[in-house]
Amino acid sequence: MKNLMIIMFSIIFSTLFSCSSADNCTKINTIPSRTIITPTGSAYIPESQLEVPCDFVATPIQEQAPLQNFSYEVLNFTFIPDTGNNTNRLKFDIKLNNPNNFVINGFPYFTVNTDGIESSSGFINGATSTCTEINPNSSCVFSYDKEASLNLGSIQSIQLVNVKYYLTE
Repeated sequence: MKNLMIIMFSIIFSTLFSCSSADNCTKINTIPSRTIITPTGSAYIPESQLEVPCDFVATPIQEQAPLQNFSYEVLNFTFIPDTGNNTNRLKFDIKLNNPNNFVINGFPYFTVNTDGIESSSGFINGATSTCTEINPNSSCVFSYDKEASLNLGSIQSIQLVNVKYYLTE
């Protein structure tokens, strides 16, 4: 009986405190590239690799999707390529509509075409009204007015392509 207890104790002890080759097992996980969208712009994060333990379970990254039930109306969108003061000026007012039965908290994200090149931004710098919260079945007017120096280059045209609204909560 004493020998049986010694054997069982030895098995339990070796199981609990011994190292196996599985303890050192690692694998390489590939993290796909992604774009993170914020009110002040977006950031592109390239694909990367990470060494992890073999028993590591990866959680898929979910892409941030814009609010589906959302619309907008362009009240005015004016671009002046040369104001005569060595600046150009972009001014717009866009009505953002929340037809949902709940408050939305987030930010609008504007895609524009500037001389044939599309880009997106939150247009926070220069905004006088940002619409970070829109009540249920209500609207908010996003207003933007900014002059920029022509010393950095001349832009001939800016056209609005699309507006999306991203939730932050």
